[in-house]
Amino acid sequence: MKKILVITGICLLAGYLIFAAFYFQGKPKDGLCNRFEVEVKNSTPNDQFVDTDDIAKFIKEQGLDPTGKQIGDINTNAIEEAILKNQLVKKADVYVTNNGAIKASIEERKPILRVISNTGENYYIDNDGNKMPLSKRFTAYLPVATGAIKEDFAKTDLYKFALFLQDDKFWNAQIEQIIVLPNKDIKLIPRVGEHQIILGNLDGYKERLDKMMTFYENALNETGWNKYSVINLKFDKQVVCTRR
Repeated sequence: MKKILVITGICLLAGYLIFAAFYFQGKPKDGLCNRFEVEVKNSTPNDQFVDTDDIAKFIKEQGLDPTGKQIGDINTNAIEEAILKNQLVKKADVYVTNNGAIKASIEERKPILRVISNTGENYYIDNDGNKMPLSKRFTAYLPVATGAIKEDFAKTDLYKFALFLQDDKFWNAQIEQIIVLPNKDIKLIPRVGEHQIILGNLDGYKERLDKMMTFYENALNETGWNKYSVINLKFDKQVVCTRR
């Protein structure tokens, strides 16, 4: 008897859930869209690259504004495709809400490095290793790579180096600028200390930065962080310094 009651209860619950899903999903489609909402879900209003008002305006200019239209006739896929034309947007999900609105939920691309090349190019590299345009609305606080930088180098070697910096608490806070020389050697400009760090090429940079960390801890903490103008890490098992 108890088993029969349990099975009956499960069947009733399943029936209710199916009914509720169809009822609440179908209900908004019977009326008109009362508004179009845009939200950026992976940032706050103070650090958004995308202006939600600009997105709404662009959708209107494309003739896709859903406000006042029959919800069942609205092409949400077309709205998503239009939003994704904005190169600052990574993902867009457009759907009907239970209160009769059409909502666009946007995920922005996330930069990890800014690139200013000696040919005048100025852009970000995002956390997927792709080129990303600047935003007129917000400037990200990131390490800046300058110098003889070709796009392929920025999207591969510099991208991997920027990921390393981002994941390391100390170096993420310490490195302000990455200077790329014509031979692809790297100079680093730190935020703390009036010196340049000659890193060399990006092969084996982790070991060289470990060497620099040891030098910071054992030498500069004793002599002061402004004693040297240049600290060269290119040589195996050595740190070569130029006095100020």
